[in-house]
Amino acid sequence: MVQIKFCTIPVADQERALKFYTETLGCEVRTNVPYGNGTRWIEVAWPGRETAFVLFTPPGMEGRIGGFTMASLVTDDLERTYREWSSKGVEFVEPPTQQPWGLQAIFKDSEGNSFVITQD
Repeated sequence: MVQIKFCTIPVADQERALKFYTETLGCEVRTNVPYGNGTRWIEVAWPGRETAFVLFTPPGMEGRIGGFTMASLVTDDLERTYREWSSKGVEFVEPPTQQPWGLQAIFKDSEGNSFVITQD
């Protein structure tokens, strides 16, 4: 079996990102250890899910912070997730919108990274 272990999300401020992903989006911390040069290796994931996000920016990759991510999320109820996250201050640049492939929305994280979230 092969699966995705983690996806790296470039961040400018690891503390701010950690707070956003845990307190706002409901992820749990899997790993949070020193990684050198004042940075940490931080892995977060939703409870019960195997794939994690790593909140880290490799040296020289700072230009990727605040861009469109290639990670796409899925939820069983997009309207509920949209209402819940919006009430917590998550910025949606596109509310739930019907597309030919299904219902989707686009939101930004604390670092300005954009994500597509769809309904399963």
